[in-house]
Amino acid sequence: MSRYPSQEIPVRLPSTRASQNTIHPVDSTPLRPCASPSHSPIVYHEVKHFKKWFPWLIPSFVVANTIVFIVTMYVNDCPKYTLSCVAPFLGRFSFQPFKENPLLGPSSTTLEKMGALDVNKVVHGHQGWRLISCIWLHGGVFHILANMLSLLIIGIRMEQEFGFVKVGLLYIISGFGGSLLSALFVRLSISVGASGALFGLLGGMLSELIINWTIYTNKVASFLLLVVTIVVNLAIGILPHVDNFAHIGGFLSGFLLGFVLLIRPQFGWVSQRYMPQGYSLESVKPKFKTYQFILWIISLILLIVGFTVVLVMLFRGVNGNDHCSWCHYLSCVPTSRWSCQTQPSYCVSNQLGNQLNLTCQSNGKSSIYYLSNITESQIQGLCTELCN
Repeated sequence: MSRYPSQEIPVRLPSTRASQNTIHPVDSTPLRPCASPSHSPIVYHEVKHFKKWFPWLIPSFVVANTIVFIVTMYVNDCPKYTLSCVAPFLGRFSFQPFKENPLLGPSSTTLEKMGALDVNKVVHGHQGWRLISCIWLHGGVFHILANMLSLLIIGIRMEQEFGFVKVGLLYIISGFGGSLLSALFVRLSISVGASGALFGLLGGMLSELIINWTIYTNKVASFLLLVVTIVVNLAIGILPHVDNFAHIGGFLSGFLLGFVLLIRPQFGWVSQRYMPQGYSLESVKPKFKTYQFILWIISLILLIVGFTVVLVMLFRGVNGNDHCSWCHYLSCVPTSRWSCQTQPSYCVSNQLGNQLNLTCQSNGKSSIYYLSNITESQIQGLCTELCN
C-alpha cells in the first residue's frame, strides 16, 4: 500500500511483484483542491487496474494434469505388456522398466495413444489436436512433479495479478507455440509435457516487466534475476531426452504475448481515474506511454506472422533441420558422456510356440522370451526394453 500526502489521492495498490518490488508512483500528477473542498475522512479505494484476483485456474490446471497422468497410467497397464515393471505392487499403475522410461512413467506407445505430439500423425494423419493434447501429458512421476510445482509457484502469482483469462490464454497459446516449434524440428520421437506453457509464463513475466517498466522499483535487479532464471532453465534443455524446442517456442510465444496481454496503464492515469470530488488535475495523463503502444503493436504483428509461417511450414511437411544445420544443438549438445541420437526401436521377431526370439536392429542385442498368447503390444514393449 502506498499512502499520499493530504493533497493527493489516497488509493490502495496491491503489489504486482514481491514486496521488494512494489509499484512506484513515478508518474503521479499533483492535484490541487477546488474552491471549497470538503474535509471528509480519507477513504481508500481499491484500484481495479491493480487488484488481486483469486487464483483458481492454475490449481485447476494442476488437478487436470494429475488426473490425465493417472488415467494414462491406468491405460498403460504395464504388467499386461511388460515382464519387469517397476513397483509391481501398484498393479496396472506400475511403471515401465527404468531402461525404457527413467522418469517412472508409461511407455511411449501409451503416450502416443493418449495424444503425444507425433509430427507424422499431425501432418500426414490430420491429427492437429495433438499440438494441444500433448501439453497435458507427462512422461513420468518426476516429470509431472517438476512441472506442476513450477506451475504453482509461477502461475498462482501471475493469476493473482492479471486474472484467469489473461493467464489462461498465455498458458494455452504458449504451450501451442512450443508444440509448433517442437513439431518443426523434432521428427524422430514423440514429445509431451507442459514445459512449453511454463516457459511461456516465464516469457510473459519478462515482457510484462519490460512493458510496465516505469511502475516498478528494483526493476534492474528483478530483470537480471528473471533473465538468469530463464537462461539456466534453457541451458538445462540441451541435455538429451529434453525437448528444448518446446521450451524455446513456448518462451518466445509467451514473451510476445506478454506485451499484448499484460500491459498496465501508467500510474498517473490511474491516479486521475480515482481522483476524489473537489480536486482537479493540472495536466491530463494518457493511459499508456508511447513505448508501450509500440511494443504492443510490434509484438502482436510478430506473434501473428510467426504462428502463420510455422503452421504453413509444418503442414507442408517442411523439416526445420533442413533449413538450419545447427539448430539441433539448441535441443541437445552431444558430449563424451551422452549421445543425442534418438532412434525408434525396431526388432526382428521370430516366434515358435511359446518361445519368442527378439533381435534389436539398432544395437544388435538378442533375447529369448517364453510367453503364451503374446500380443503385438507386448512385443513392442519388449523390443523397446531390449533396445534401450
